[in-house]
Amino acid sequence: MKKEWFSTRELTGVAGLPGTIQGINQKAHREKWESRKRTGVQGKALEYHINSIPEKVQIALQAKKNGVQFDAITNDLLAVWTSAFHQLTEAEREKIISLIMRQGIAGLMAKINWGDGSDDASQS
Repeated sequence: MKKEWFSTRELTGVAGLPGTIQGINQKAHREKWESRKRTGVQGKALEYHINSIPEKVQIALQAKKNGVQFDAITNDLLAVWTSAFHQLTEAEREKIISLIMRQGIAGLMAKINWGDGSDDASQS
């Protein structure tokens, strides 16, 4: 059975969606996503129907369900980076950000290329 309803928490940060629950709710309201009140939850918690959210989000959710890490169809590199970043643990995110802040992108690329024989950072 295919899952049809997704909570704001499940949608947060997926395929370029806002990174906060409030941001998701605002976008959903602006774009008139089909919603319903979540059962068993106090307050105004909503969930959104799969057919009313953007197509690239639907693809990312399906890929996540199937264990696929990235959406190969998308050409939106920022969405790919955002999706990858949100799949990291908090500790991994902090390490990546710290590395970029200390050594810049060249330092990150040197770490990525280390061990495969192609060190682009040292060739510049």
